[in-house]
Amino acid sequence: MSLEVQDSEVDIVIAALQPNLTSFFQAWQPFFSRFDIIVVKDPELAADLQIPSGFNVKVYTKSDIDGLLGATSINFSGHSCRYFGYLVSRKKYVISIDDNCLPAKDPAGMTVDAVTQHMVNLKTPATPFFFNTLYDPYRKGADFVRGYPFSLREGVECMLSCGLWLHNADYDPMTHVVKRNQRNTNYVDAVMTVPLGAMFPVSGINVAFNREVLGPVMFPGLRIRKEGKHRWDTLEDIWNGLCAKVICDSLGYGVKTGLPYVMRSDAEAGKALESLKEWEGVKVMDDVLPFFESLKLSRTAVTVDDCIKELAGIVRQKLAPKNAIFSKAADAMEEWTKLWKSHGAQNA
Repeated sequence: MSLEVQDSEVDIVIAALQPNLTSFFQAWQPFFSRFDIIVVKDPELAADLQIPSGFNVKVYTKSDIDGLLGATSINFSGHSCRYFGYLVSRKKYVISIDDNCLPAKDPAGMTVDAVTQHMVNLKTPATPFFFNTLYDPYRKGADFVRGYPFSLREGVECMLSCGLWLHNADYDPMTHVVKRNQRNTNYVDAVMTVPLGAMFPVSGINVAFNREVLGPVMFPGLRIRKEGKHRWDTLEDIWNGLCAKVICDSLGYGVKTGLPYVMRSDAEAGKALESLKEWEGVKVMDDVLPFFESLKLSRTAVTVDDCIKELAGIVRQKLAPKNAIFSKAADAMEEWTKLWKSHGAQNA
C-alpha cells in the first residue's frame, strides 16, 4: 500500500468560532499550505474573519449555508458548522482541527505533522477483531505479537482517525470546575484500533475520516438544551462518534485513536462553572451509552446510508420516549442522509 499523501485527496476543514485566525494559520502553514482548506464561519459570528495569505482557502458563511441548503432543521451554529464543510468537500479524506489548536511537539522536541499522521492512520489497516498488545502493528518497529491469528493480520480498512491533544483536556463542566488548572502534558507515542463493540467518546477537536465512505454518518445530530459555544457543553461530536463507531463495527471497518497530538488552548475553560447546574450531558449519556452498547444493526443494512436510516428508526423507537432531544436527533439523522444525497455525494 502507498502511504504517500496526495494533495488532491485531502481537504482540511476548519470551524471558525473566532474571527482572528492569523496565528492559527501561521502555525499550521508548513502542514496546511499544500492542501485545499475549507473554513466554515459560525453562522452566529458577526465579525469578519482574518486569514493570512498563502493558503488555498474557501470560506463559507451563513449566506452560503442558507443559499445551498435552504430551509433545514439541522443547526449548523457553533461547533456544528464544521459539518457543512464535510458536506461541501469533494475529497476522499477530510481532516478537521479546532481553531484553538496549534501543532504539538513530541518528546524529542519535533513538531508533529498531524496531517501526515492522520493519513497514515487511515491508509494503514485497523485490527478491531483481536487486540494487539503492541498497539498498531503496522507502525515502524512494531508487529503482531505471538498468538495473533494469521487470518486476521491483513486487518480491515480504517475509516476514522481520532487524534489527541496536549495542554487543555477535553473535560465536561463538572470536571473543569474541579480541575480547572490541570493540564495534560502526557504524550503517549501510540496508535491503537478501538476494539469491536467498544464505545468511546469521539471528539471533533482533532479528527480525520474517509469521507467517501463515512461521510454520510458525519453529521450534527444531537444538541442538548442550552448548548453553547464551548466544547465542554456540547455533545454533537460524541453522538456523531457513537453512531460512526456502531456503523463501522457493523460494516467491518476500523477506527483508530492516539496519535497525532495537537496543542489545545482554551482560555474559557474557567467559565464552565456558569453552566454547571444546567448541563444535561451527564444524564443524557446515562441513556445513550447502554443504548449503543446493546445496539445491533441488521445484516440487511449493507451501506452506511442503510445503517443511518435503520439507526435513526431505532433511536426514535428506543430513546425518543425518554427525552425529546433524541427525537430531534433522529430527525436530523434522516435529514442529513437527504442532504448528503443532494449535496454531499461525489457527483452532487
